[in-house]
Amino acid sequence: MNLSALLTSAGINIGLCTLYLSLYSILRKQPSFLYVYFGRQLTQRNNNFLDAFNLERFVPSPSWIVKAWGLTEEEILSVGGLDAVVFLRIFVFSLRIFSIAAFVCVFGVLPINYFGQEMQHTRISAESLEVFTIANVKEGSRWLWVHCAALYVITCSACSLLYFEYKSISKMKLDYIIGSPPKPSHFTVLVRGIPKSIGEPLGDTIRNFFLHYHGSSYLGHQIICRRGKLQNFFSNAKMVYKKIFCFEVTALDNTCRSGLCRCGLCGGVSNSFRFYPDNFYERRTDLHCIDLSSHQKECSSAFVFFKTRYAAIVASKVLQTSNPMLWVTDLAPEPNDVYWRNLWIPYRQLWVRRIATLLASIVFMFLFLIPVTFVQGLTQLEQMRHMLSFLKGIPNKAFVIQFVSGYLPSVILQLFLYTVPPTMMLFSTLEGPVSRSVRKKSALCKVLYFTIWNIFFVNVLSGSLITQLSLITRPKDIPAHLAKDVPRQATFFMTYVLALGWTSLSSEVLQSYSVLYHLTRKYIFRCKDDPSLVPSFPYHTEVPKVLLFGLLGFTCSILAPLILPFLLVYFFLGYLVYRNQILNVYSTSYDSGGRMWPIVHNTTVFSLVLTQIIALGVFGIKASQMASAFTIPLLIITLLFSEYCKKHFYPIFRDLSAQDFIDMDRDDEQCGRMPKIHEQLFTAYAWLAPPPPPPITGALELCYVDGEPDSPVQVTI
Repeated sequence: MNLSALLTSAGINIGLCTLYLSLYSILRKQPSFLYVYFGRQLTQRNNNFLDAFNLERFVPSPSWIVKAWGLTEEEILSVGGLDAVVFLRIFVFSLRIFSIAAFVCVFGVLPINYFGQEMQHTRISAESLEVFTIANVKEGSRWLWVHCAALYVITCSACSLLYFEYKSISKMKLDYIIGSPPKPSHFTVLVRGIPKSIGEPLGDTIRNFFLHYHGSSYLGHQIICRRGKLQNFFSNAKMVYKKIFCFEVTALDNTCRSGLCRCGLCGGVSNSFRFYPDNFYERRTDLHCIDLSSHQKECSSAFVFFKTRYAAIVASKVLQTSNPMLWVTDLAPEPNDVYWRNLWIPYRQLWVRRIATLLASIVFMFLFLIPVTFVQGLTQLEQMRHMLSFLKGIPNKAFVIQFVSGYLPSVILQLFLYTVPPTMMLFSTLEGPVSRSVRKKSALCKVLYFTIWNIFFVNVLSGSLITQLSLITRPKDIPAHLAKDVPRQATFFMTYVLALGWTSLSSEVLQSYSVLYHLTRKYIFRCKDDPSLVPSFPYHTEVPKVLLFGLLGFTCSILAPLILPFLLVYFFLGYLVYRNQILNVYSTSYDSGGRMWPIVHNTTVFSLVLTQIIALGVFGIKASQMASAFTIPLLIITLLFSEYCKKHFYPIFRDLSAQDFIDMDRDDEQCGRMPKIHEQLFTAYAWLAPPPPPPITGALELCYVDGEPDSPVQVTI
């Protein structure tokens, strides 16, 4: 691929980004799209906004960028929780380290790569991108020490920034635990593998066991029951009940008329509700007066409540009996974080489920080699034409070839990648996690491993599917292949950053899928806006994407520095886009407390080590013994740094501090808060909560300030 093909791909993606961002700045001002672009805020306010015509609504404006940029870290913490702060810290770290890498490599390494061979250079636009990589440096060149020095600067800077980030986020993690209000999960232990006794109720078995072995700290318990069909029916009825009360303004509006549009499927007229029955508020309590105990099936699991946090954490960590498969204890997740469907799974099944999902993930990973190999072949169009006859019909014009080899491969690969997160989330669900945060963390790791393998290693090592399989049987040849092929595939990675990075970010802020789904529900199926459809932040898809770009940046920094400016644009745009999305779009129903940061740290260290291994192989191929000798100590230092951080910071994310819990218990006892906390524990994990009070019927008029939805200025009750 030459530079003009790369510029063609860049031009297409810049045009798409400009179009998407302009559409977003207009659509976000339209009242009909408020639940798409301001779902989190409207869910919290629970307001209905009336349409008010304003010409400014149809003019693009950058006001959202100014507002997103002006958010402080404290505001992000209050809106999105510690997970949102940690996610944005990834962009801050990436901007810092790759700014250093871009300055060092673009001004120091790139000229050496370009003038590495004694050759007659053509016009810049017609130059092959390989002349900008380390592949253009001749063997035995004395200038390879510059690449080694740049590698030292990047590694030392990355380790320093990682250390300060890990230290800062660890402090935020401790403050998050200490400074937050009393959490039911700190007093609750999830017990699984409870043995059932013949002739003794399960509740008595649990009570007798904990009174005998934890009598001074045991408070009570709640048995987990598997829902029957009748319970599922009432759960669905509860959801419908909540949705109905979200439409109280429409339901009680005397001016409500039949919809003018007909349903796109059946052709019938869509009518709106006008009044509820007078006794509807009285009938709503009937749902909670029905006895469902006869339809419950007790599972061998329970939530056990303790009087203090310290007692709960001790009970969760110790082995309860000599049989490790019975009375298995762990700290319970937060009530909003509990994944109720998996609580009924027997503890003995978990290891089978984990092995099965691991094998399924590996099979899926290898099946994905087929589209990746085809996509990689499109970057070498001339060779693919001899293998696949249908590609011979492609016109032999410069623009068409640049489009097919420069832009189309990354787009096709992106379409295939859309199937990965839902598949990995399904596998993570089948594993049997009892909390939604653990399920999302498991899916995050699976997507990350899948992405690194299929996007980086398979693309680099691919010549054919047979070549990839042969490399697996000869792993000692992988470093040599990486050293030869990473510079060669750097051009594909540049186009991948443009397509998956820039365009996907603009598509994310536009919420393309949500807009289409919203229009379909509203104007075809005639459904009202539903606040319960506000999505949560998809960390399992976005974190692996950001970490993959970090991996590409590190591995290509000294080999193909031309990728670094494109990455800097991606990280800066992503920093703005995700601040806006966290503030306005995504809801936060639970918070894992920044558990993703150790994954980010380990992946970054892996990227550094992989970069050094590839550089070691390149220096060996280029016959530079001095550069190879100086790279080995850098590899050892990086591994020692990783071990140091693992010992000093990782336990904070893995375990809870007894010292902090004891201090919190004493403070609550001295202030007299303990009785109230104990009283709330017995209703915190109830699956059918009491109904909320009837909402106040009314309407709020929406005003705009510089195109931004502001606080209501007029209230009509």
